[in-house]
Amino acid sequence: MIKSYDVLIIGAGPAGIFAAGELVKENKDIRVLLVDKGREIQHRQCPIPKTGHCAHCQPCNIMCGWAGAGAFSDGKLSLSPDVGGQLSEYIGHEETQSMIDYADRIYCHYGAPDQVHGLNSKSVDDIAYEASRHSILLVPCPVRHMGTETGYEVLKNIYVDLVGQKKIEFRPLTPVADILVEDDQVLGAVLQNPDGSRETVHAPKVIAAPGRGGAEWLTRQAHKLNLKTINNAVDIGVRVETPNSVMDHLTKELYEAKLIYFSDTFENKVRTFCMNPGGIVSEENYDGGVALVNGHSFLDRSLKTGNTNFALLVSSNFTEPFDQPIEYGKYIAQCANMLTGGGIMVQRLEDLIKGRRSDKGRLAKSTTIPTLKSAVPGDLSFVLPQRFLTSIMETLRALDKIAPGLYSKATLLYGVEAKFYSSKIEVKNNMETAIRGFYAVGDGAGITRGLMQASVSGILAARDILAYCE
Repeated sequence: MIKSYDVLIIGAGPAGIFAAGELVKENKDIRVLLVDKGREIQHRQCPIPKTGHCAHCQPCNIMCGWAGAGAFSDGKLSLSPDVGGQLSEYIGHEETQSMIDYADRIYCHYGAPDQVHGLNSKSVDDIAYEASRHSILLVPCPVRHMGTETGYEVLKNIYVDLVGQKKIEFRPLTPVADILVEDDQVLGAVLQNPDGSRETVHAPKVIAAPGRGGAEWLTRQAHKLNLKTINNAVDIGVRVETPNSVMDHLTKELYEAKLIYFSDTFENKVRTFCMNPGGIVSEENYDGGVALVNGHSFLDRSLKTGNTNFALLVSSNFTEPFDQPIEYGKYIAQCANMLTGGGIMVQRLEDLIKGRRSDKGRLAKSTTIPTLKSAVPGDLSFVLPQRFLTSIMETLRALDKIAPGLYSKATLLYGVEAKFYSSKIEVKNNMETAIRGFYAVGDGAGITRGLMQASVSGILAARDILAYCE
């Protein structure tokens, strides 16, 4: 017998779970089915911290499951509309800020810490002033840092609350095979159950929130359903690791210094991203066996390290006929994986400058101790295209002027870091696509780029559905 629901939500990342929470917070007779191809949050365990190696779990416990990639992220909540997505283009700057404040209160209700970094306007202004002297732009953004361990607990608290409600049915390990549409109206979806069987469910409202791990899937579905998409920028680069002493004057007040520089030779936009004071470099794995570098940090001071890490990403906008930004990013990452036997590559900046490969002996001479122990010494010049590598080197030299010691022989570079923003699906300001009742939200839809705006996009879709039900 075909089951029917009022709303089907695809993906239990921040966008999906905040949509579900908004749908059931009011006393309405509404039935929600929330599915994800990953596991419940309490069953998501990655073997890398214990073994140092990826076991290629299917599905990946870092990328998939309740809370999505956010479950094991650094847990940064960006509290400015200017960071973490493009929602201001849909609902305006003021409304986006209001929605961020609303979602932030929900995170705090479930246990997010009280402290917000970046509120000392004088310190922020001083850093911005110094950066401007060297053609570097600081993007001010208050940040509520949950940390990897606290962020996990917050998202687990949301799980306990939502899954305990009768209105919500959560099915883990249940990917979606197809979206069902007839006469430009969504009808439901075909699910792939854990036992391998297929099941059709009916729902007049479907919210697609597959997250970064499902971006490629959603792009395929969009093409199949003839939905208009727009190429997003392709962000490819490295993760930089340096002693805390180099970055502390920036991170003490800001926690995350969001810096933008336009490279000298190619004028590419290069930005810092996901800055982790006292953090660790980590590995994440995507479908198809692609390993990418990432970074985390903990709220607990006893778990902090002596290093700060951050991504340095080069943004490129491609035009027609190019329409495969995810495949391009994976192709670059696979080059690094090929040279390391499947893992992450690390290189001393000194070796890269001198045009030589880092090996174990040279890495052992680095005064910056790598926090990703499984990283394999190598040569990033065999991996990154000249345009990207040149832009990264020029940006490091520029950043050294406001963070002396960054462009030094002991700085470590890990590759490859790439952000897979799917082709942005065209949606209205309520997040609904051209197909009636079908909504696309979050990072997987190419609309947001982080926990906070992903959460807000889910709330927007849910509110539109609730308004329709009135």
